[in-house]
Amino acid sequence: MAAYITRRIAGMFLLLILVSAVTFVIFNVFPSADPATLRAGRQPSPEVIESIREDLGLDRPVIVQFGDYIWRIFAYQDFGRSYVANVEVLDQIKENLPATISLTIGGVLVWLTFGLSVGIISAVKHRSVLDRVTIGLSLIAISAPVYWLGLVALYLFAPDFGVFGLSFLGGQGSYVPFSDDPVKWLQSLVLPWFVLATAFAAVYARLLRGSLLDVLGEDYIRTARAKGLGERTVILKHGVRSAITPVVTVLGLDIGILLGGAILTESVFNIPGIGRLAYDAIVRGDLPIVQGTVLFGAFFIIIMNLIVDILYAFLDPRVRY
Repeated sequence: MAAYITRRIAGMFLLLILVSAVTFVIFNVFPSADPATLRAGRQPSPEVIESIREDLGLDRPVIVQFGDYIWRIFAYQDFGRSYVANVEVLDQIKENLPATISLTIGGVLVWLTFGLSVGIISAVKHRSVLDRVTIGLSLIAISAPVYWLGLVALYLFAPDFGVFGLSFLGGQGSYVPFSDDPVKWLQSLVLPWFVLATAFAAVYARLLRGSLLDVLGEDYIRTARAKGLGERTVILKHGVRSAITPVVTVLGLDIGILLGGAILTESVFNIPGIGRLAYDAIVRGDLPIVQGTVLFGAFFIIIMNLIVDILYAFLDPRVRY
């Protein structure tokens, strides 16, 4: 196991370099806004632009710029400075990361609670009216875009202007950090959590249902029932444990992707997270921030994949590394 983890970590660094290289090429080789012009402001003179290019190191060959960028990241954890805001990229990411983590953790808990519960019930009540209803609702939830669900949720339940105005959600406003006010933090994230979790819960319900239906037909399940084990024990301890492996795989990817930024949800609910930061940076052509957010997203996805692979050995004793 130790050798396997070591190889995966080494591969992680190589993959991060590759991702950074692709991002760097897209914004430096292909036509895009000149960072020096963005920094110079309105109607700058050619001399000012050239001076800024020299200060930013943009007058050097592209390969030299990329090599210097990679060296600073891995040697000094220096992601550079924003071309537009002139602030440290890492500071910007650290400032926005707590909001994304809060959104991700809450969303994951909500969709796992509902998705797994519905999936188990639907599999146990296979071909019943309840099963058909849950599958139909899952299809609707999967088909609904996140931004549309977010706007509908605000229209119906926003405390200030919603049709039903849920007062326990507090006043309508921006995201409130947990360190400032835990209660308002919770209130500001209830709607985003449920909107974000809707489609995911539907996917997980269908995934677990299909996997569990296959497992419940296995010989060892019939043997467990023949030994007199209770149906709950058979389903939860023997059935779900075997059926949940594909769910864990998808969960690892989804968490990694969301930690890299849930752009639509953060934009609809005005949450200052990594996704919102990346979107604003792309619009402004702010290469350092784009590269920094892309690297963080790739890092989270790789780490979650590694964690999932390790969990396999505990969920399925047949897995060996």
